[in-house]
Amino acid sequence: MNDKIALFVDGGYLDKVLQDEFSYARIDYEKLSKWMSNGVEIFRTYYYSCLPYQSDPPTKEESERFSGKQKFHYSLNQLPRFVVREGKLELRGRNENGNPILVQKRVDILLGADLVLLSTKQRITHAGILTGDSDFLPAIEIAKNEGVLIHLFHSKQYFPHHDLWQMSDNRTVINYNVIKGMLR
Repeated sequence: MNDKIALFVDGGYLDKVLQDEFSYARIDYEKLSKWMSNGVEIFRTYYYSCLPYQSDPPTKEESERFSGKQKFHYSLNQLPRFVVREGKLELRGRNENGNPILVQKRVDILLGADLVLLSTKQRITHAGILTGDSDFLPAIEIAKNEGVLIHLFHSKQYFPHHDLWQMSDNRTVINYNVIKGMLR
């Protein structure tokens, strides 16, 4: 089998990194995929995210934010070998200020399931994972047992969980020069 890489992008993590470390930089996601692949043929890029919360009935701002995110996901799905996998934001009550307490659900398991499935079916030889979350460790361990090389991409400010960093075969910090080369 020729070397192939699947890329797994935790959209919430990437959004936080772009917002806090790179002043809300807007990037070209095809360039991100190409950079993460490091010359290995891309099987597919998976982008995991949730649509924003909307109250019932939604406010004008909530509707606009929701519509904007839907359009963004649609545009990503139009890129070659790109798939957006959506989780769900669940309302878990309100805080003392009356603001909604939201919890992202399904995203981690979607990423883990995709990684395990592609690894065990021997569709990929490499996996590039952009996240900081240790919830993916069981899936990564299975992928590694199947012979898949794991490359972790992470920020300096939001350093990944220690166990995630340790379990990865290769690690790359996303820095200013990388983002500068992907700006839209």
